Amino acid sequence: MTPMERLFDPSQALADAVTLGMVLGISVVLVSASLIVRFLELVDLINSRTRRDLLARERAWYLIALAVVLPILAGAAWVCLALLLLALLCFREFARAAKLSESKTAMGSVVAATLLTFAAVIDHWQELFSASFVIGVAVITVSCLLVDQPHGYLRRIGLSLLGYFLFCASLAHLAYFSNGEHFRPILLWLLLCTELNDVFAFTWGKVLGHRKLMPNTSPNKTWGGALGAIVCTTLFAALGGHYVFGSTPLSHPIHLIAMGLLISVLGQLGDLLVSAIKRDLGLKDMSSVVQGHGGLLDRFDSLILVAPGIFYYVWFFFPGGVGVGQVERIFTSG
Repeated sequence: MTPMERLFDPSQALADAVTLGMVLGISVVLVSASLIVRFLELVDLINSRTRRDLLARERAWYLIALAVVLPILAGAAWVCLALLLLALLCFREFARAAKLSESKTAMGSVVAATLLTFAAVIDHWQELFSASFVIGVAVITVSCLLVDQPHGYLRRIGLSLLGYFLFCASLAHLAYFSNGEHFRPILLWLLLCTELNDVFAFTWGKVLGHRKLMPNTSPNKTWGGALGAIVCTTLFAALGGHYVFGSTPLSHPIHLIAMGLLISVLGQLGDLLVSAIKRDLGLKDMSSVVQGHGGLLDRFDSLILVAPGIFYYVWFFFPGGVGVGQVERIFTSG
């Protein structure tokens, strides 16, 4: 596969059996959920308020599924662009909530740092990708310094750096997976496991939810939900990962179980981290852009620690790391 085919050619997207199976699986789950809602409505087991809430969530899930699956099928360039847009929108939600958006310099410096990081991703320039985080810190801190407004300087750079690393740099690690030849099944597997981890935590929390996990940070989280999600997500990730990673060293059961544990634990920690930010700001949701789910950050908060966590796990235990064997510096090699 040439770099241009990987970046822009969707013609072979469904030729991979694992990718096709995951897309079909997502479709079946969504359609089944819709049928269950219709059945509950038909037999009058849900009231009108619950029905409206479920329908709103259903529509949101369809939109989220399309927004996730279509760029992955379209090509690596579209994955990078979609995740760049998501990163900037998540940062904007955070900045507005934290009153950072009042500083145009801080906002602009984070956008500049994010663009540099994602430019390194789409170019498959490993050295610049690694260096971009340090460069990003310099860009943000120096930009905020040069406006000569020392009052509130620590607050501005603190919030800017937090937003850059949590919501921009983290999603750039997810985008970097698109530099691998078989990026489609890996991304679908990782995103599906992360989203199902939320579902498992919610479900087991309802069944076994008695003891609160962190009542001051997230009152609805329970130990039963957390432990149930860890078990179910690990099993699902190991089963799916067996097919995704094929004959690579990462298909060993120990690696599959370790990655499943990482996805579940880091996913829940990411959720709690954003919950702590919201509690500190006195908010229930970051925004209302996703009907039935709150803001984009409320929906994708689980990814902010999962993406870099799995990225570096693969980097450490897979010879050559992410994107091995693919042409590097696609646009800048001269």
